[in-house]
Amino acid sequence: MENAENKEVKVARNEMMDRPVVQKEIVEFLRKKQKPLPGKLGEIQREANERRVPIIPHETVVFLNLLLGQIKPERILEIGAAIGFSSSLMAQHVGDNGHVTTIDRFDVMIKKAKKNYEILELTDKITLLEGQAADILPTLTGKFDFIFMDSAKSKYRDFLPECIRLLKIGGMLVVDDVLQGGTILLPDEEIPKRTRVIHRKLNTFLETVMNHPLLESSIIPLGDGLLMIVKKEEIEPSSLSPL
Repeated sequence: MENAENKEVKVARNEMMDRPVVQKEIVEFLRKKQKPLPGKLGEIQREANERRVPIIPHETVVFLNLLLGQIKPERILEIGAAIGFSSSLMAQHVGDNGHVTTIDRFDVMIKKAKKNYEILELTDKITLLEGQAADILPTLTGKFDFIFMDSAKSKYRDFLPECIRLLKIGGMLVVDDVLQGGTILLPDEEIPKRTRVIHRKLNTFLETVMNHPLLESSIIPLGDGLLMIVKKEEIEPSSLSPL
């Protein structure tokens, strides 16, 4: 059993966990000096960090807690459930009548996420949709107050039109890991061939968002970079679609 668990963790590792976009001393301060999460969710966070399972870093956790506490969203959509940590964190902010919908396609992650929802007694607050986000997003209806996208980076531009369609006017889309450990600024020829497609698509995604007249955006250097987007008006999907 132990060998199987180790194999799962190895598959889940992400090299960008060790490439923060601000200096090491500041990262250490943000991760170790800010208030830890209490209770069972804090235990899940500590175990994931000890086993090197990629979840949002603590500085992002603290920021989202503060942000969502002020926004007070009722309907949240997440793309990329992983082990269910971030959706569980967000579920604490939706109130008695609110709900979180999350999407994931990996069986190992789905199994762990469902187990964590049971441990945290959140099965009635979170719906986990199993499958490809590209197939699921077009089937969703209604408007979401807050959307958190933390999935395959090469798909961010592909998912953007559906995310904006589903986001209410004045709602916020937060996109994680947009700076690729600072390598987002490097010229194409300095990027390893195996990650060059991700690099190109992320740059195109950022250019689309930051230059769109009906989107307000800001990049926060937390973790591997958080892109915050606010939808000002209804938007024609073709203005956001990949070329």
